[in-house]
Amino acid sequence: MVRSAWLLAALAGLLSSSAALAQGFVFETRQQNPANYRPPGLKILSQRAVPYGEEVVGIYAIRDAEDIPDGKRIKIWRERANDVKVANETIRCDTTAPMRITGRGDQMLMLELNPGGAVGPHNEESHLIWWAACVPEQTGNDPNTLQAIAQELGFSGLLIERQHVLPGRPR
Repeated sequence: MVRSAWLLAALAGLLSSSAALAQGFVFETRQQNPANYRPPGLKILSQRAVPYGEEVVGIYAIRDAEDIPDGKRIKIWRERANDVKVANETIRCDTTAPMRITGRGDQMLMLELNPGGAVGPHNEESHLIWWAACVPEQTGNDPNTLQAIAQELGFSGLLIERQHVLPGRPR
């Protein structure tokens, strides 16, 4: 009997103090906003609403690729409400073989592009990235409106777009 009275008193004391303890320990589960960590010089290529926020694709750190004629090395920024991924890619800007070299898991993708040609949902991102890397003053413009500029740069608009999937990661 004495033991049960002691347990009741201890339980009552614990319950009354738990409210006071809870007030002293406030835990917040705020997620960091990835937009606060965007790198300097990031050029936004696309923004769209997705479940739980917004998806942003951008390009930065554009530099010449010394080992590829008319080549560029770039970083692609993919931002979602609770996630950021950065990918290193290579772009070929020449008029004979414009290309985006990227990766998907353990595969390397070589995307042959047709600047000045038809652009749809299947290749829009590649064209946005290509124009931002190769013709920076056209960054963010709709690639479907750039046929005349592509022809001025020497592109026919008649190249066949292809995708080559190779084993291994791009370098």
